[in-house]
Amino acid sequence: MKRFGIIGASGYIAPRHMRAIKDTENLLVAAYDPNDSVGVMDSFFPNSDFFTEFERFDRHVYLMHRNNTPLDYVSICSPNYLHDSHIRFALRSGAQAICEKPLVLNPWNINSLTEMEQETGGKVNTILQLRLHPSVIKLKEQVENSKSNGKFDVDLSYITSRGKWYLTSWKGDIRKSGGIATNIGVHFFDMLHFIFGDLLENKIHYNSDTTASGYLEYEKARVRWLLSIDSNCLPEDVKKNNKRTYRSIKVAGEEFEFSDGFTDLHTLSYKEILKGNGFGLEDNMVAVETVSDIRNKTPEGMVGDYHPMLKNILEK
Repeated sequence: MKRFGIIGASGYIAPRHMRAIKDTENLLVAAYDPNDSVGVMDSFFPNSDFFTEFERFDRHVYLMHRNNTPLDYVSICSPNYLHDSHIRFALRSGAQAICEKPLVLNPWNINSLTEMEQETGGKVNTILQLRLHPSVIKLKEQVENSKSNGKFDVDLSYITSRGKWYLTSWKGDIRKSGGIATNIGVHFFDMLHFIFGDLLENKIHYNSDTTASGYLEYEKARVRWLLSIDSNCLPEDVKKNNKRTYRSIKVAGEEFEFSDGFTDLHTLSYKEILKGNGFGLEDNMVAVETVSDIRNKTPEGMVGDYHPMLKNILEK
């Protein structure tokens, strides 16, 4: 039974990590979050120590190490801009890190973390759960086995409505979240790289606090993408049905459906990590480079091969 710590225990994604720790028959022994709304822990590990001050959490982890009961893993579910620091904390504490996406905000952070892995002998594992999704694996195999020399045309549309709280929170601060493309899109960009190969071209057509859209060309695909948290961007038929989320991925004109199969992907990720098969730093490089470039590029406007929904959105 491995001993886990968790940073960001009150966050949206933390319960999935707690369940994965429990489902793999391991133990959460220490948790930290400046917010004390962590009653969800009672459903998983009610006896875990909990801290609202990082300094006390740090001291507790240090004493565990001194008493020969060190943490084996630290699960990191904190805001994006703190991932780099919290990964370093895990490695300094003699534990392996398990970090939510985005791993870091900038590609050079990966390079320095690689050096720290070498210095400490630790390992940084990341949650890239879409790579484990059966439908994604099947599509990857179809692409690899395709006899066509051409590229697949892909349209990615993801609109997940958020209230006014979003822009007031750390997620609305580009310095902390990395912006829309990073915060809600990085796992899609990793999936596209995983399926269609190396990234060859990256153009941005539009970028605001709530909506971003652009074009990506991979070895085996041309991708028009649009991401938004603005409910005004929802298609009219979706609004009429009182739905607040719209997700569509079309590959060669056909809808790629992968709504099912999400439930246990964090647990599956943990199982692979515990077997030594976790996705490491280098696995994240292309996706992190992609979102970093998007963040820093000047939008070109509606020129070239832009997303078909962009014109309607900008005219509203």
